[in-house]
Amino acid sequence: MGRQHQFKAREENILVTAEQLLLDSGDGDITLDMLAEQLDLAKGTLYKHFSSKDELYLRIIIRYEERLFLINRIDDCPSAGVSRMVLQQLIHPQKAILLNQIEEKLAGSATGLKRLFSELYHIRRERMKRLIDIASAYLDAHNSSMSTRDYLSTIWAVGQGGAGLLNSSFYQRYLGSRDTLRYALVQQVLDIPCQYPLKEDDHHDSDKEDLVEQIDSESARHKERHHV
Repeated sequence: MGRQHQFKAREENILVTAEQLLLDSGDGDITLDMLAEQLDLAKGTLYKHFSSKDELYLRIIIRYEERLFLINRIDDCPSAGVSRMVLQQLIHPQKAILLNQIEEKLAGSATGLKRLFSELYHIRRERMKRLIDIASAYLDAHNSSMSTRDYLSTIWAVGQGGAGLLNSSFYQRYLGSRDTLRYALVQQVLDIPCQYPLKEDDHHDSDKEDLVEQIDSESARHKERHHV
């Protein structure tokens, strides 16, 4: 195994271990001393991979976003794609909520992470375009008058709201089978477009192109500002 491959393998192991420690911590924070001890590494070795704890956290978020993007790129029927969009929030609700909270905190206070935030937003915009394709295809398949923008908002509202409920230690005592709740929420999202059928003389006013154009314009402006 070459040295570069060893370096990459060790870095991946650091990210995996740090993410699990974050999830186990209960308060969404860990120390580099704790991480080094868990990995049986010198603390200085961690700094060969990450300049700060904030950078480590953001790299965990980027890694998570990349995995979501790969899942959303699966090319099968639109209903399966919509179901995955909801389940991404519901299968691992603690992770979805915690990483979002950490990202918001970093965006408001961290410094020196501009390049990594640019990388994160680029991946997310590409994933957004894929989600737009999936949602629009599902609406078309069901002859729904619902706009792509409204359907995506509904998917995220149900997914994030369901994740918050599933992650609540109080409500978990009363939820019963979490699998049946996940199924009910996914089925609700799949059924919603049918509640807005196209009338005989209507045409589906898809805003898919407007959404994609908005994302591409934001990407172009971002590159101009930061010379990416």
